[in-house]
Amino acid sequence: MGQRAAIYCRVSTADQSCERQERDLTAFADRAGYEVSAIFKETGSGTKMDRVERKKVMTLAQARQIDAIIVTELSRWGRSTIDLLNTLRELEGWKVSLIAMNGMVFDLSSPHGRMLATFLSGIAEFERDLISERVRSGLAAAKARGKRLGRQTGQRPKSDRLAPKVMASVAEGRSYRWIARDLGISKNTVGDIVQRQRQQLSQ
Repeated sequence: MGQRAAIYCRVSTADQSCERQERDLTAFADRAGYEVSAIFKETGSGTKMDRVERKKVMTLAQARQIDAIIVTELSRWGRSTIDLLNTLRELEGWKVSLIAMNGMVFDLSSPHGRMLATFLSGIAEFERDLISERVRSGLAAAKARGKRLGRQTGQRPKSDRLAPKVMASVAEGRSYRWIARDLGISKNTVGDIVQRQRQQLSQ
């Protein structure tokens, strides 16, 4: 019996079809001697976090029901270099390989696979550094324009939004505990709101 493989196809938009990927991957699996256990098809952008079908593939891998995952290219599988590396490490623990039709085979139990993982780790760290640099640069630019960042002193968006309801309930004779439970906030928050509102009225 040959090794078992799951085929994973993904397109970015609803007007695209997985049919060509499925056809090419099925033929590839047959040539490589894999027994196709399941075929998963998904529609979603490369950065989309909620990949339901990919999660199903990972579940099969974790259960050791497959030996390999076959994709047309790595960008069909990974959301980013970091995501690709993380899933490769999970697959390594389950002894499952990730195979792309372009010839890239990720088996971290092999010297070649470990070398590629080391290379990916460097790229992933570079990506993280770039993201951090962009964030720092953006914050610095905003600060230079005089924009005040973060929540400012005295700003309490949720409390300010709930203040009218709190004060109306207090006027009806409701207890702080009842108001807190009704609005889903703490008793102390109710007390703080009432105190601030009364201070503003007395000014």
